[in-house]
Amino acid sequence: MVSSYLKQTKELFGDELYLDSTDSVKNSQNNSAEELDKYYKQIHNCQECQLGETRNKFVFGVGDPKANLVLVGEAPGAEEDKLGEPFVGRAGKLLDKILAAINRSRKKDVYICNVIKCRPPNNRDPLADEVIKCEPYLLKQIEILQPKLLVALGRVAGKTLLNLESPLKDMRGILHDYHGTPLIVTYHPAALLRNSGFKPAAWEDFKWIRSILEN
Repeated sequence: MVSSYLKQTKELFGDELYLDSTDSVKNSQNNSAEELDKYYKQIHNCQECQLGETRNKFVFGVGDPKANLVLVGEAPGAEEDKLGEPFVGRAGKLLDKILAAINRSRKKDVYICNVIKCRPPNNRDPLADEVIKCEPYLLKQIEILQPKLLVALGRVAGKTLLNLESPLKDMRGILHDYHGTPLIVTYHPAALLRNSGFKPAAWEDFKWIRSILEN
């Protein structure tokens, strides 16, 4: 058991050994899956805004509970609402390919969620009162996960998290701060499907993301 602990500690933190009689970062990571599941059970029947009346499924999030990278979209779409999982369908498959290109996946060092947990009718942008009600759920998820980096996928997610009315081009290329966690804004995979001309810039963003995670 001691050798397994030391091996896991080395994988998580490198050659330095951290000993602490209080709750350590390691313990926090080990408990994050349980904490996320507990939190989901607390909030998945939410009726705090009108979207609770029209949703099919509450889309909490999916991925590695020890993730250093958290990807955040604006809200579930029709497929996500049916399946209860963020970023499925064609956009989700493209996102999976991009993640694979930086040696990551939904099960490896990545957690995926949305600002809004229920689908807005006709995929409209989230309303201000919906964000006010739902954003605290995202903040709690981030508190549990303690990621190294957040990435907002798309203009709507970026402007919602940063409280800015700016075009995507003005939000890209900047390391923002979201309640103490570094945040980058890049293209939504659906935008890349609509306009392949965005793909080179998106790839530059993800190479930057990879470099941050690996340094």
